[in-house]
Amino acid sequence: MSERAGRVGEFLQRVVAVFVDDVQVVKDRDPAATNTLEIVLSYPGLHALWMHRVANYMHRRGVPLLPRLLSMLARAVTGIEIHQGATIGRRFFIDHGMGVVIGETCEIGENVTIFQGVTLGGTGKERGKRHPTVEDNVVIAAGAKVLGPIKVGRDSRVGAGAVVINDVPPNCTVVGVPGRVAVRSGERVSPIDLHHENLPDPVLDMFNGIERRLDRLEHEREGDT
Repeated sequence: MSERAGRVGEFLQRVVAVFVDDVQVVKDRDPAATNTLEIVLSYPGLHALWMHRVANYMHRRGVPLLPRLLSMLARAVTGIEIHQGATIGRRFFIDHGMGVVIGETCEIGENVTIFQGVTLGGTGKERGKRHPTVEDNVVIAAGAKVLGPIKVGRDSRVGAGAVVINDVPPNCTVVGVPGRVAVRSGERVSPIDLHHENLPDPVLDMFNGIERRLDRLEHEREGDT
């Protein structure tokens, strides 16, 4: 009996540690978070995550129906839909959160941040692994869509409104529709850098390069005449 009580105590300690970690993440990443009570009572991203952790625990133990109902309750209350089968690591943060959708076979690592309107979804009715894998320290900005059984490598960022349908290597920034990898020369993407408004634009860079080349050709032509 004492051994069983010890296992229960260890389990409860792990649960409390995870929940405390979840609150601390909000304090660390949201400058608007003023105190613990406000975070616990008024952050829908946190509420959705906590309800998901409970639903996922029941889902993995084969509890019928109830995990799905809890997932739908979380959606109705928070505007965030996380399938009970999704796997989410420690220190996960959903900022604002309205319209976030996370599919059944998603795998999310540690220290991941996503913003409102993000979809981690599938591309059709295929079975098996059909949703993205998001590795550690990734930031996915508002409105981005990451679709299919692809991988977003650790320490990468996905820009606002990007549509990502191919694997993203580690330490990269992805922008555009469809998503294109744009790497800052010699500058590593910071894993918890939330300034996702400062993203490179590969299309603009291409047009600027063309413009510079045309200017050079015009100068050369004027020199010849």
